[in-house]
Amino acid sequence: MKDWQSWAAIVVFVGAYALIISEKIHRVAVALGGAGLMLAIGATDDVSAFYSEESGIDWNVIFLLMGMMMIVGVLKKTGMFEYLAIWAVKRARARPFRVMAMLVLITAVASALLDNVTTVLLIAPVTLLVCERMALPAAPFLIAEVLASNIGGTATLVGDPPNIIIASRAGLTFNDFLVHLAPLVIVLIGVLLVLCRVMFRKYFVYDDDRAAEIMALEEREAIKDPRLLLQGLIVLALVVAGFVLHPVLHFEPSVVALLGAGLLVGVTAVETHDVLAEVEWATLAFFAGLFVMIGGLIDTGVVDEISRALADAIGGNELGGSLTLLGGSAILSGIVDNIPYVATMAPITADLVHEMGGASDHVLWWALALGADLGGNATAIGASANVVVLGIAERNRQPISFWQFTKYGLVVTAVTVAISLLYVWLRYFALA
Repeated sequence: MKDWQSWAAIVVFVGAYALIISEKIHRVAVALGGAGLMLAIGATDDVSAFYSEESGIDWNVIFLLMGMMMIVGVLKKTGMFEYLAIWAVKRARARPFRVMAMLVLITAVASALLDNVTTVLLIAPVTLLVCERMALPAAPFLIAEVLASNIGGTATLVGDPPNIIIASRAGLTFNDFLVHLAPLVIVLIGVLLVLCRVMFRKYFVYDDDRAAEIMALEEREAIKDPRLLLQGLIVLALVVAGFVLHPVLHFEPSVVALLGAGLLVGVTAVETHDVLAEVEWATLAFFAGLFVMIGGLIDTGVVDEISRALADAIGGNELGGSLTLLGGSAILSGIVDNIPYVATMAPITADLVHEMGGASDHVLWWALALGADLGGNATAIGASANVVVLGIAERNRQPISFWQFTKYGLVVTAVTVAISLLYVWLRYFALA
């Protein structure tokens, strides 16, 4: 660990984080500026930033986002999202909380089957149109869906990228995640709905006249191009199948998304430049800069030092270790991206499991997964899905500030992590 560079990297990261929170400078400019400073002080270099799997830009995330943004861009031209928006509002009888509950449940279930970033890319356009139809602010609905996506993605091996890392390192299966985490996630989604009812209650304004107008609409009339819709849905179904069959096909989600985007652009009459115009390039640039900044912390040994300090605090106490790992991971994953955090913490957790004689029922691994996945809800940049939705909201002139997201995210994180701590204690220790 290079001392002065480690401290310099910390100063750059904390300074960038403070500027992002203050919102005095656009977060993309801050992320790219911070990445440039990390390179300038030698905390990382071009080889690590562009090519390292451990500390460089996660190109799988970047190209997954780009591919799915292109697919969503084509589907937007068909009127599909308008159709779904009208359908959802009519099924909920235009009652705002019922609409939110429906969207939250759909998001949570979809995030368990897909990755949560893909889910919010598909759900966000529907939400914006729903809120436009109901004359309601979109921010509360988008925030609720992001929170649901991060919770729902915890339930399965493929729902959140950290789970894939954990499964590979610990030899866990898809069914292992379902058995151990899905029951808790069902409870947490129920709790989220209750919290949403309380946190966003002032936004649930019912308008009789607007509700009557919406109920009179015919959703089928929203479809503008049936042929393009059919082509888009076929490609989307193939992409979803590719995601689900990842354990069999061994294609990374980014490859599946790019293949789907290329196929859709190739077989349809849409203009390539129109599709590329739908890509949230600012969001992709923000991710790239953020990855480089976090890479600087990894390359200088800062993340490893934090992880080892957490491991030292755990010691050989399995109960205390599990609860400390869960809580500590939740805090750290709200600050740095949970993917590099879990990648760094996985070998340390494996050592702890070995020292504890195998640790009963993989409890340390479940604690790591719960902390990393649920902790992503704490702040506006705690998880990839959060950043994507903030970018979509800004582009549609419905901006969500860092603190607007975080004040709700912190509440949900505190409650869900507390319930998870109780769950781990009851299931693996008190009732074992």
